[in-house]
Amino acid sequence: MSAAVPPGWPAGLHPPVSAEFEKQAVNWLLDLCPPDYRAYDVLRRYPVILARFAAGHIASAIGAARLGVAGIRADLAGQVPPEAIEAALAAYERELARLTATNRALDLVAQALQGTTFRAKL
Repeated sequence: MSAAVPPGWPAGLHPPVSAEFEKQAVNWLLDLCPPDYRAYDVLRRYPVILARFAAGHIASAIGAARLGVAGIRADLAGQVPPEAIEAALAAYERELARLTATNRALDLVAQALQGTTFRAKL
């Protein structure tokens, strides 16, 4: 598997030129989605549609985390100690970083499913 994949490509996912890529991509994308999405045959049959569903889910999670950061101090003031709020903010920041990286990887996988060929840069 010497095919080029760009920075941010999901760890363990074969490159798009691999015979296993599409099957692996479907499983990886389903893992990003709510479990109920596995019940929809159309998502397995058309990975590009699945990527669209996954992108919507991840975008919603990013939005929810941003709202959480914006409102946690006001929402929880007086209900928990200040150090708990700081720990929660740190958790939100880590989650936002994880979701942002996942979103980048998802975008790359979606591009590959649509036929984009990645080339190694010198």
